[in-house]
Amino acid sequence: VDVQLNGGALPGIAAPHAALCQQGLWLPLPAAGLVVGQNQLDIRLVGRPLEQVGSARRAAGLSTVVVGPSAALEAYRDGQSRLHAGAWQSASVGLAVIGAFVALSWWRNRREEYLGFFALLCIAVSAAGLPLWQPWWLLDPAASEILFASAWPLATLGAVQFLLRHAGRRERLADIVLPLQCVLMPLSLGLLGPDQLSAGVLAWAAVLLAELLAAAALHLRAQWASSRRAFWIMSALLLAVLAGGLVEQAGLRAGAHDLASVGGLVLPLVLSLLGLRLAQQRGRALESAEASRALLEQRVAEVKTEIEANYRQLAELRVVQVTDRERKRIAADLHDDLGAKLLTIVHTSESERISTLAREALEEMRLSVRGLTGKPVRLEDALGDWRAEVISRLGQAGIEAVWNMPTDELPQTLPARAFVQTTRIIREAVNNIIKHSGASQCAVRSQIADGDFQLVIQDNGKGISVEVDGRLDRGHGLSTMKGRAKQLHGQCLVESGPGYGTVIRLTIPLEPAGQAA
Repeated sequence: VDVQLNGGALPGIAAPHAALCQQGLWLPLPAAGLVVGQNQLDIRLVGRPLEQVGSARRAAGLSTVVVGPSAALEAYRDGQSRLHAGAWQSASVGLAVIGAFVALSWWRNRREEYLGFFALLCIAVSAAGLPLWQPWWLLDPAASEILFASAWPLATLGAVQFLLRHAGRRERLADIVLPLQCVLMPLSLGLLGPDQLSAGVLAWAAVLLAELLAAAALHLRAQWASSRRAFWIMSALLLAVLAGGLVEQAGLRAGAHDLASVGGLVLPLVLSLLGLRLAQQRGRALESAEASRALLEQRVAEVKTEIEANYRQLAELRVVQVTDRERKRIAADLHDDLGAKLLTIVHTSESERISTLAREALEEMRLSVRGLTGKPVRLEDALGDWRAEVISRLGQAGIEAVWNMPTDELPQTLPARAFVQTTRIIREAVNNIIKHSGASQCAVRSQIADGDFQLVIQDNGKGISVEVDGRLDRGHGLSTMKGRAKQLHGQCLVESGPGYGTVIRLTIPLEPAGQAA
């Protein structure tokens, strides 16, 4: 551009002067060159016609010329500079930063391919704004226009693949055609020549726009099926981009450069918002993944604990099985060997005392064998055995025995160990009555109450003498009886006094402690 005032060149500007057109040219008019009432400003503009540029922004043209006091125009100048150059430069820098950040996120998790394509879109749109930073005339004019136009097929590749991949679609045709047209577009523009550059760019722009609209339609269709909220958000963003493009083109055609600049800023702004939304979604996904990982670790720990518990149970079960097998072996040996020998002594001994002792040892051995085999005993059968043994022994000792037991059917069972220990408690009590009580009568009562088996043995003997320390379990096997009851999670209470006889109260839980015992 060459500017003259009243036929004279303006000081401080060489003719011709070249500058970045979007930033504007601000020239001081010297007061010495001004004539009152007659001033002529001659402006000679040399540039390329629209046919030789890829964007109407870089075609030769002249905006409104504003003349006035410098102080009055300073604010206007700053506003124009920010609108036509500063805003675009800031948007380009912002897009480049967002693109780099998204590319880094994609690099860390390459399965999310849509992030990589969005990064390519941002960087390509940012590169399209390079003419705002460097004079386009530093390169060959035709080469520079082809270079700047080549950024848009890259942006289209990123945009189309982002829309498809974000919607969960992968089109094989798009994977082939989109990279291919990034090479074909600059080649075709080079073959058309400088005078057909604008026509070629417009033709390619129509193709790229059709691809973008098709990808947007597929994306919105998928979003409608998956998330209505995401559908409306993406629809609003796409409509904003489309409206911004239309406003920019209308402003360029009408010469309204301010309107065109505002419309052109819509695309970088929308991409920035979309990048922030993707970053937010990525952050939420990471939080969700972290929560899922923590939950998985907790579940793994629970499963590990459960496996360890199962392993311990299996080990304990194995021990129980081995113990049970060994117990049965010992019981068989006792029954077959020791039992046979004791039985021989009972039938062949000439001594009545030895025969009696052998018979008692045989009975005790049989009781021990029964406990070792581990077979449960029906409570009703156990009461019958105890009744027969108690009445028989007391009758032999000349003591009248009275046995009271429930008349109803008793479905409960006693574990083998509980049966053995209870039998020994009853035998010890009968021994005490026969040897120490001097009783003439003994009454036995049994019942089932509150899930417990209760047995009361009462005699009318002389009772047990209280020892110096006041305890009744200092002899007569009472401590042993209490210890056996305690092993069964039950209790054995003794009530006695000189001249009042003795009462033994035995309580054994049937369930669940009785079964556990």
